[in-house]
Amino acid sequence: MSALEKLLRPRSVAVVGASADPAKTSGRPVAYLRKHGFQGSIYPVNPKASDIGGLRCYPDVRSLPGAPDVAIVVLGAERTQQAVRDLADIGTGAAIVLASGYAETGEEGARRQQELREAAGGMRILGPNTIGLVNLTDRIPLSASGALEIDELHDGAVGLVSQSGGILGALLSRAAARGIGLSKLISTSNEADLELADFVEALADDPATRVIALYVESIRNPRKFRAAARKAFDAGKPVVAFKIGRSESGAQAAASHTGALAGADGMYDALFEDTGVIRAQTFSDLLDISAALAHPRKLRGRRIAVLTSTGGAGTLVADCLGMAGFELPPPDAATGAALRALQPGVHAALDRNPIDVTLAGLQPELLRGAIRIVQGSGNYDALVVIVGSSGVAQPELMAGALNDTLAASDMPVMAYISPHAPKAAEVLGRYGIPAFHTPESVGAAMAAMWQAHARRGLARPAGQAAPAALVDCPENGSLDEAQAKALFARFGIPGVKEIVVRSEAQAVQAAASLGPRVVLKLLSGEITHKSDVGGVAVNVASADVPARLRKMTDDVQRHTGSRPDAFLVQEMVSGAAEVIVGLHRDPLGDAILLGMGGVVAELVRDTVLLMLPDDGSGLMPDQVETALRRLKTWPLLDGYRGRERADVPALIQAVVAFSRMAAALRERLIEAEINPLFVKPLG
Repeated sequence: MSALEKLLRPRSVAVVGASADPAKTSGRPVAYLRKHGFQGSIYPVNPKASDIGGLRCYPDVRSLPGAPDVAIVVLGAERTQQAVRDLADIGTGAAIVLASGYAETGEEGARRQQELREAAGGMRILGPNTIGLVNLTDRIPLSASGALEIDELHDGAVGLVSQSGGILGALLSRAAARGIGLSKLISTSNEADLELADFVEALADDPATRVIALYVESIRNPRKFRAAARKAFDAGKPVVAFKIGRSESGAQAAASHTGALAGADGMYDALFEDTGVIRAQTFSDLLDISAALAHPRKLRGRRIAVLTSTGGAGTLVADCLGMAGFELPPPDAATGAALRALQPGVHAALDRNPIDVTLAGLQPELLRGAIRIVQGSGNYDALVVIVGSSGVAQPELMAGALNDTLAASDMPVMAYISPHAPKAAEVLGRYGIPAFHTPESVGAAMAAMWQAHARRGLARPAGQAAPAALVDCPENGSLDEAQAKALFARFGIPGVKEIVVRSEAQAVQAAASLGPRVVLKLLSGEITHKSDVGGVAVNVASADVPARLRKMTDDVQRHTGSRPDAFLVQEMVSGAAEVIVGLHRDPLGDAILLGMGGVVAELVRDTVLLMLPDDGSGLMPDQVETALRRLKTWPLLDGYRGRERADVPALIQAVVAFSRMAAALRERLIEAEINPLFVKPLG
């Protein structure tokens, strides 16, 4: 067995610093191992006790009868280092370090964490500052979390990795209350050694896990994470991530908690998009989406039926599904007739969706019949059943009725529980029927199922490598506009006709060749926002160039304190859409920013980020087109209100060329931006 396999499925566990008092944190690991039926050997280590709970207790690590597969270290930070060193010396596979006081506390703690890693040598470390892990599949709790006080652990298909120990316990208890089965729960915390990506990769290989759920504070090794997430994607296992730190205060709290640096939140969107990870927007969505995706039934279309016996709740769900982009077509004539035959004499609304089956909440057989009719109609891709007040009084009856219909179809079926009925959610969960307490969660879960289905058919894009002959770039430092556009042109990005001038006479001559109207610009490698200092004049008549040049010179000197000596005279371009494209560097990786450009770029902020491939290549055209269509302002490029359609193929080609430039120049290129990139009409 590898060290990671030993950690997840150990046959022997030592608890170093074990207490005989199960009320203490140090007493919990032994108690939980025995409570939940661990079948392997347990070795408590405590020099002050001869036995703990009937188990022989060893005075120190070197007195153990053999090297354990895993050791849980429940000592303080000052004594942990030596215990870890001793465990490594005897050949222990992995150690779980619960102690805090490491990188999360600052510089001194970071030094102590490095010493801990060095003490471990070749032994793997989970933690420090972790609450451990729980293998529910094999009944192996390697944790001190108080959430393990529950009597029964429900195993299932969701593997969960959290960078917060406390959140691991919160999710375990919430999942148990909802009847959601989990396969593995792992708290990585400070990640001195083993990290998020290691366990994503391990769960991708775990036959008991169908969905991988992540509580993310920061990703320390983006390249490793990308590889692991893609492995899970290729294995057909959706990865769902809830990333905290979207606000500035949240990012600071996350960094102080784990001692890790966080990337910009928009970059996490780009990273998750690139790797096929589904992002949960709320904490509750993390479990809700994962539970829906863990069900083997797949959503293959966007037509949803809502079956309800309470109109208000059905409307809430229908509204959330509509906001998520789903269709709710009414029943066709044959389906409506079949539903009416179930309730003769009842004036229910059976010609619309939500479909009101008034008596279904009181008559489980009626509910079974209505579900089977909807399943057999061929008009719907999924079904949401509203569980009303009867779910409080008779949860087993309602859940049983739903469960009885599952074999008749592979259509996804989920439930929205309208009243507060936690028992109903637990029972439905145990039957494998995703159940939700809010209509928003129904919409989020259905959207994630569709996202997972849509992504399955997409091949992971392979980038285009930049030609080796274009890698060399002689310029250094900040480039002025003329130098930058010369560099862009080498990679196939065309620019407007322009002439560099240094006098009025040269400007007049240039305008005569480019006119009748031109653009006049300050030429500087230091001043990037030329408009702010009066350094841009558009639509200038050739005859007005001398006067406009003098005014620009005076304006720039007044704003900056220095007199400019170089300018650009450019051909005037009109009737073009304006786009921004730029390179964004981040701890998570490099990305191409794409969006609406011009002087309103920072005001509108309609942009997307596309991660550059980590193999040194550029973007593919299909990626760029998909990103453009995600912009709110995409219609402006696509013929909005009678406008001419923009030359999107040429735009895509330019963005691909820009990305290849970024890939070719690598770390030499600190930042680059084209704003605006003019997109003329098609052709």
